[in-house]
Amino acid sequence: MKAVILAAGEGSRMRPLTSDRPKVMLPIAGKPILEHLLIEAKQAGIVEFVFVVGYGDEPVRDYFGGGGKWKVSISYANQRKQLGTADALKTVESLVGGNFLVMSGDVIVDRKDIRRLAGKTENTLSVIEVSDTDGLGIVELGKEKVLGIYEKTEKPPSRTANAGLYLFTPEIFQAISLTPRSPRGEYEITDSLGLMIDRGQRIAYQQIGRWLDLSYPWDLLPANERLLGGIEAQNLGEVEENVVIKGTVAVGKGTVIRSGAYIVGPAIIGQDCDIGPNCYLRSFTSIGDGCHIGNAVEVKNCIIMRGAKLPHHNYVGDSVIGEECNFGAGTKVANLRLDKQEVRVADIDTGRRKLGAIIGDRVETGINASLNVGSIIGSGTFIGPGALVNGVILPGSRVF
Repeated sequence: MKAVILAAGEGSRMRPLTSDRPKVMLPIAGKPILEHLLIEAKQAGIVEFVFVVGYGDEPVRDYFGGGGKWKVSISYANQRKQLGTADALKTVESLVGGNFLVMSGDVIVDRKDIRRLAGKTENTLSVIEVSDTDGLGIVELGKEKVLGIYEKTEKPPSRTANAGLYLFTPEIFQAISLTPRSPRGEYEITDSLGLMIDRGQRIAYQQIGRWLDLSYPWDLLPANERLLGGIEAQNLGEVEENVVIKGTVAVGKGTVIRSGAYIVGPAIIGQDCDIGPNCYLRSFTSIGDGCHIGNAVEVKNCIIMRGAKLPHHNYVGDSVIGEECNFGAGTKVANLRLDKQEVRVADIDTGRRKLGAIIGDRVETGINASLNVGSIIGSGTFIGPGALVNGVILPGSRVF
């Protein structure tokens, strides 16, 4: 059986992190979202994959290639314009034979649920109970079948969400050919399923146990925490004397951990990093390849992407830092409101009491810059010495 993974979208709600990469390539726990999903599917017994790519397809193709690193086979279909999930599946009709799996590339599900779904013989939709239905497709269930699917409705009939994991038979392609554009101007696979339900065709469902839905940048942090909880300790680098490592920490090849560094796991440090001396890396921190975390720097519960530099006297907590960022000495990121209330970003309630900054790629700060709670900073922004940043900063801005 082949698995089709939908990986063509930008993920506009993830901006500025998706300015230079598709959402599926955002890193959590040391790997792109899409790689975590691929590994779960491989462990479920799937070895043939079709990736539907579009926006920012080159990073996906370059990273995954033909799948040899994971001992799987990967082919690609190109969705030239992102016109919805049903439109994406049109591109694979000639590439799949018989029943096939479909997975949204921006969610992570468990191998056990994938294996169970692969054993089904009829069109099947995976569902999960959620506490917050905002922005999700909601499913109305009957006795062993789906009665209706409602996309982002204001009055959902249940708290059962569409998990974006399907088993389809070839019947789906006829329904796709009849699917009209949605009010959003896209061809939605849920509308295709609605047509089948209206015609009396049975759509089964399967409850799943684990589902990491990643809609907004701050959703990466709890997903990172959860996945770091399952890592294994390893040291492929060099650890100098007088380094303290507590808990489960994975250190990549070519990385140097210098004297005086204090590291609390679970945490991942990538390849060719320069860590320390005399820094404090707290739990649930993921550091990408080629990063520098220097003297008197404290990092807590963060995702720091490839090539970022926090060289001296910096504090960063509960934040996502893009690639090739460079912090001047004394730059600090606040992560807790003085009134201890939950953080709102652009009038969206993040549901988090602690949230620092979401920072795009190639952002530079001068000495003693301060980034306030819940700041969103676009890629290529320059923040001058002593500047205070609040709110949403557009890409390429200059803040003094």
